[in-house]
Amino acid sequence: MKARVSLLPRAAAAPSPPPSPLAAIAIYVGRIREFQRIDWIVYIAWVGLMVGLCLATGGFVWAGRHAGAPLPPEASLLPLGAVIFTGAIAVDTIGHRTIYKEALRGGEAMVHHIIIVLGIASCVLLCAAYSGGPGFAIPALVLTLLSFLYSLVDEVMHWRRYLTGRSDVVEMWSHVFILLGHGVMMTGWWLWYAHGYRGVAETLVALGLGPS
Repeated sequence: MKARVSLLPRAAAAPSPPPSPLAAIAIYVGRIREFQRIDWIVYIAWVGLMVGLCLATGGFVWAGRHAGAPLPPEASLLPLGAVIFTGAIAVDTIGHRTIYKEALRGGEAMVHHIIIVLGIASCVLLCAAYSGGPGFAIPALVLTLLSFLYSLVDEVMHWRRYLTGRSDVVEMWSHVFILLGHGVMMTGWWLWYAHGYRGVAETLVALGLGPS
């Protein structure tokens, strides 16, 4: 006897549910095990630089508060924003050095390098503006604005990848916190400069770096 052949269409297999947020983060961060030697060098150099920024800004503000310097509230936004930024790039960079390395080659990688150069240069010039005044502050402002402009260009590229299935929610959310941290830090820094860097002179004296 011949077996009956069903003419009804087979039901499609139910798609697997997306991982929970914590599971998605664990999967993303777990890719650090795929790092090669060059990936570790790049990762430690980049994240280590930002950890240094957190320690420098946080240490300076702490020393000023401890010495009773009249630091304004916005001074505390520098280490706060730096910590948010550093945590976000510590996660984001793992994907950039592994699953999305090929997707970033070319234009997007170049945009990242431009943002890094602009961001570092703007911070250095803002420090120099303490004693150098507008001669350093004006180019620092231009570089700051350019860094955010190129960050928006970078976001357009990321969203194009996400919509074509070449990114994921962890990478996208990490970029939200990168922009948040950068924005908080730089807004606080510029407010501090606009208010005359109140408390900096007293903090430098407390650190033994200024005239008593």
